[in-house]
Amino acid sequence: MNRPYSGYQMNPYYRAVPYYYYPYYPAINYQQTYYINSPTSVDQTRQTAEFQKVWQEVSKQLQPQFDQLAEYNVNQRLSQYIAMQLVMFTIMTQHQFSGSLEQKVNQTFRVFRNQANWFFAILSPYRIPERVLERVLKDIIRLTYENIGYSPEKDWSEWEDLGGYLTAGPSATVLGRNQLDVYVRGRNRVLYHRIWNGSSWTDWENLGGTLTSSPAAVSWGPNRVDVFGRGENNQLIHKYWNGTDWSEWEDLGGVLTSSPAVASWAENRLDVFARGMDRHLYHKYWNGSNWSDWEDLGGVLTSAPGAVSWGPNRIDVFARGENRALYHKYWNGSNWSDWEDLGGQLTSSPAASSRQPNNLDVFVKGKDDHLYYKNWNGSRWSNWENLGGTLTSEPSSASWGRNRIDVFARGEDHQLIHKWKA
Repeated sequence: MNRPYSGYQMNPYYRAVPYYYYPYYPAINYQQTYYINSPTSVDQTRQTAEFQKVWQEVSKQLQPQFDQLAEYNVNQRLSQYIAMQLVMFTIMTQHQFSGSLEQKVNQTFRVFRNQANWFFAILSPYRIPERVLERVLKDIIRLTYENIGYSPEKDWSEWEDLGGYLTAGPSATVLGRNQLDVYVRGRNRVLYHRIWNGSSWTDWENLGGTLTSSPAAVSWGPNRVDVFGRGENNQLIHKYWNGTDWSEWEDLGGVLTSSPAVASWAENRLDVFARGMDRHLYHKYWNGSNWSDWEDLGGVLTSAPGAVSWGPNRIDVFARGENRALYHKYWNGSNWSDWEDLGGQLTSSPAASSRQPNNLDVFVKGKDDHLYYKNWNGSRWSNWENLGGTLTSEPSSASWGRNRIDVFARGEDHQLIHKWKA
């Protein structure tokens, strides 16, 4: 038997990827990925580890290709198998090709087409037009090349120590491009903040008040910041910056059993959320001239909520449920959705931010006190990603650009810690 293109062969007795990746397909003439000349255990370990990393990223972006295959009655399970085979082939033969990205994509496709007759035999009953199948497979190869060498933390900074002494979790908001405003509760239960002005951090400023929770801050326009907290009587309290002066603290009533969360989807619009005495989610909004009454949005919350808006008339709210999983509820401009279970094991309330329309970044503290991250890319949720650190509070996140996320939390010495992705 001739040896196929260096690195990729087929042998029913050797699996290039762990068994649990393969769905069972009782197809005639079906064969798994294999080697004629088995690689060393070192090569096998390296290729499997690289597949894991690359597949984690590629799988987040494959829904458009899966949708194209679905038009020809290829189900999601088989589509995923197809993609896994192609990703593994591309990883194993990546060093055999040269040139631009498109040249490598074309070379990889031609070799795969010539060697993997069994692969195309499986798909032949679906009568997928050749040009469609070629486009889909090249898309998958291209995504693989774009993600080879990916490391979950390659674009994340190390944790930065910003000092201070926090007695609750922080809250961050964006004042403008490359400008951040972070609020915390200090030793004496008063509100403090410091600003990143684009080149340096200011000193901590004392803003007074008596907070019995973490603060929540948002900016709905230039030189405007609104800050909320829970007061001594468990009521919602509010303070704002108008570009010149800070207001006094305002009592907005209610009986809160958690820190509040706030989001803004338009100029001079505020939506505030908190957990009530019955563990339901409650909502109060400012419409530009008046505050609404509290609205009961149900649920069974075991943490404070987190909230964010990615566009006009859109709000996404997150909280921890009874099973410690992440739960999600959203407003689409006319109705509230039901609660959605997004899994995970949370040991804090969640934080949410958005870099662009229909994109969400959610952060939580896990059982190991590490920061965990989950993303909605407009069509599907990613898996949880471990970003490390040692958190002693819930996180807070903010975004001032399409590819920028800043995350804050309290560290082991009660200081403010900061991590960002650019």
